[in-house]
Amino acid sequence: MRIHPIPDGFELHLGCHLILRHTKAHPTLAIGLGLARMTMHQGNFDIADDLVQRRDLGTCVVDGDWIRFDGVDLHIDGDTLRILAPDGLNRLWLRFYAEPGEAVWGCGEQMSYLNLRGRRFPIWTSEPGVGRDKTTKITQQADAQGHAGGDYYTTNAPQPTYLTSRRIAVHADTTAYSVFDFTKPDTHELEFWSIPSQIEFFEAPDLLTLVQTLANRFGPPPRLADWAMSGAIIGLKDGANSFDRLETYIEAGCAVSALWCEDWAGIRTTSFGTRLFWDWAWNPTRHPDLPAKIAALAQRNIRFLGYASCYLCTDGTLYPEAEALGLLAKDRKGQTYQVDFGEFTAGIPDFTQETARIWFAERILRHNMLDLGLSGWMADFGEYLPVDAVLAHGDAMDLHNDWPRLWASVNALATADRPDAMFFMRAAGTDSQRHNRLLWAGDQCVDFSRHDGIGTVITGALSAGLIGHAFHHSDIGGYTSLFGLVRTPELIQRWTELACFTPVMRTHEGNRPRDNLQIDQDAAVLAHFVRFTQLHARLLPLFQHLADEAASTGLPVQRPLFLHHPDDRTTWDIQDQWLLGPDVLMAPVIEAGAVSRAVYLPAGEWVHGWSGRILPSGWHEITAPIGEPPIFWRNGTPPLPLS
Repeated sequence: MRIHPIPDGFELHLGCHLILRHTKAHPTLAIGLGLARMTMHQGNFDIADDLVQRRDLGTCVVDGDWIRFDGVDLHIDGDTLRILAPDGLNRLWLRFYAEPGEAVWGCGEQMSYLNLRGRRFPIWTSEPGVGRDKTTKITQQADAQGHAGGDYYTTNAPQPTYLTSRRIAVHADTTAYSVFDFTKPDTHELEFWSIPSQIEFFEAPDLLTLVQTLANRFGPPPRLADWAMSGAIIGLKDGANSFDRLETYIEAGCAVSALWCEDWAGIRTTSFGTRLFWDWAWNPTRHPDLPAKIAALAQRNIRFLGYASCYLCTDGTLYPEAEALGLLAKDRKGQTYQVDFGEFTAGIPDFTQETARIWFAERILRHNMLDLGLSGWMADFGEYLPVDAVLAHGDAMDLHNDWPRLWASVNALATADRPDAMFFMRAAGTDSQRHNRLLWAGDQCVDFSRHDGIGTVITGALSAGLIGHAFHHSDIGGYTSLFGLVRTPELIQRWTELACFTPVMRTHEGNRPRDNLQIDQDAAVLAHFVRFTQLHARLLPLFQHLADEAASTGLPVQRPLFLHHPDDRTTWDIQDQWLLGPDVLMAPVIEAGAVSRAVYLPAGEWVHGWSGRILPSGWHEITAPIGEPPIFWRNGTPPLPLS
């Protein structure tokens, strides 16, 4: 970076790109003091700020690599802007230069919008909420019931990182609550509730190289095991009956890679639905003879997966053990902190202690799970750290956004010598990428809704992939069934088609299994599912190639069209299609009742997979009945084995 003095201020350039332009009349920096008010409601947060002071810093002096303001100094160190501020300040605003028409992407996994321009995005890991649209009845009902409606920006996996169509990227080295505001025509304003130590800048000649650079900064991610991509992971939480139901899938011809039983440790029933018993040990009442059954599946080349969260229920056996060892977070009265999860409470293993991380990895994940024969698990609930918890090291308010990384590191520690083991997480933050092999999209509603339905898992995969989360997937059929909302056969079939062209196909029975249609309960739905699991298995060589590429370069498996067509402005806003490498394009149907959809084909000629028609670039209305989702490959490249 280079500083160029100008009358009454300066400009900061990254290569040939203008980053900051400061004058006394239009300052780029402001500082202040605020009192945060945060209340957590089962992973959902009410957030407000009592702003005591905000002061724009107009006058500055450029002194070599230093820019000295009244009270704050900026130091240019290579491509890093270091910030030195006195104690007592806890608010900072930076205004970065923006070009008209510039596209902005990133900020972690964003579920509603891929191009962030024109909106503001708080960076705070939380439950995304139900509906995520304040104009809808379901969001209003969820807000009224438990502050659980969410909004377009709420996400499990935010990150203070963005990249733009100018081939530059910005990352703030902070875990504090932040707001990235892209609403103004000429500036991007970043607000921080703690003074960040530094801001990192990146540039590249093209977007592909820029994404690789970011992936190497935050990872790259460990490679996903082949078995996880070789067939469907069947999610059933029906106790011992799950093994019998699995046979229904196999006998129908389903390509199965694993059976996933969340309820391996037992269940409890709450008003939300069937919940798990958060004492991460085999429950022989719910799953008798489980070790023998796992071994029998292994003989058939089928894995067994379980579930764990980073909390311990207070009525389990592990909670008193961890408490006696001093491994649990405290409240402000010095007592063990107990988090309310809705009709049960749980303690928080304090992962700021190395002893707690090792204990959880060894005692639970290795001894209770891997040694039992499990090949992996869902690693859930990394976004629930209460801001008033008392930890051994650090402040919970500042560490809240870092908790997903710490949780991922515990799982990575447990699986360090098991490259074939796989855990998958919904929560993430800066540097989670280097630990977590697989992200999942969280708890979508069981519907086609714009902000919390099937389409959001595409946006989530594409946005997360830009900052190093190379492997992404979702719950086939969605998860959240509340206020009378239930699955339809069409939803399951369309979600199956979508999931077939992601690295991992995994089903989920949802939070209310008995109220919702399950795949093995409908002959037509099952037959459709079988067909696409077989196709997914035939696509394994493609996914293996993309997985190798992801591990070596950091490029995501699912890519937004603009990564390979950065000069085509139409691609900048497309968030319901993706590329698998440069030559395969998927555009699933994500609207209820639709039997066709508009598809944009970038430069070149493209072969429609089902008809063989060769189409030029541009917009096309593609016929897409159930069973024929729009899939294309570049003319002249090997065809996909669709049949």
